Order: sequence, then structure tokens, then C-alpha cells
Amino acid sequence: MKTLSKTYSKKEKLKSKKLIDALFTHGQSVSTFPLRLVYLPTDFKEDIIAKTSVSVSKRNFKSAVDRNRIKRLLREAYRLNKSVYFNNITTQYAFMILYIGKDKPSFVEVETKMNTLFEKFLNKTSKS
Repeated sequence: MKTLSKTYSKKEKLKSKKLIDALFTHGQSVSTFPLRLVYLPTDFKEDIIAKTSVSVSKRNFKSAVDRNRIKRLLREAYRLNKSVYFNNITTQYAFMILYIGKDKPSFVEVETKMNTLFEKFLNKTSKS
């Protein structure tokens, strides 16, 4: 596996409907309010460590503008921190990062919680 750069390219985005369904039926999760990470070890043809997608509930945020802003914050926090946490893992994963809070977050808040979430993920996967 190559090391992760601080980019979030097209091949790193999780788009496969089959894989997303499998993620929610067979995947495991870790939570750090207001974020939840659902993950599933998997194999990709591409030489990447993780495919990631983000989601924000329409129930909590009626306005598409608010949902899109939070998704942008989530993607940016992921992009900046993925290389720190995932360069040493060898298994390929599919990730879905869900925003489960009801308030609009700031970027600092999202980034802090994302770091905590990745720490929890690494602790959980290294034990199993």
C-alpha cells in the first residue's frame, strides 16, 4: 500500500450501492458524539487504504445548504487527518462517517471529534 496523501480523490470516495448496503448490514461502528463511523474491512481493486463517504440526516437538517456545509466540513476534517491515522493500517476499509448531532458544528469541533473517532477506531480494530 502506498502512503496516504492529503487529498481526497475520486477513487477514495465510496459510491458503490452494494458496498454501502453491506456496510450498514455487516459493518461495525464507533461513535463520538456528534459523529459515528461505520466501517467494514473489504478488498478493493485499487491500491488505496480506504473508501469513505459522509452523510448528514435530512431529519435533523431540513435545509440542503446546512447539510452540504456539514458534509464539506466532514470531508475536509477527514482529508486533513486520514494520513496521520491510516498510514500504518494494512487492511482496506470502507468508511461511512455520519453526523448524528442536531446543531450546526464549527470546523474545529468537527476536526476534534474526527480525531477522537479515528483514535477509537484504531483502538477497536487493533484489539480484534
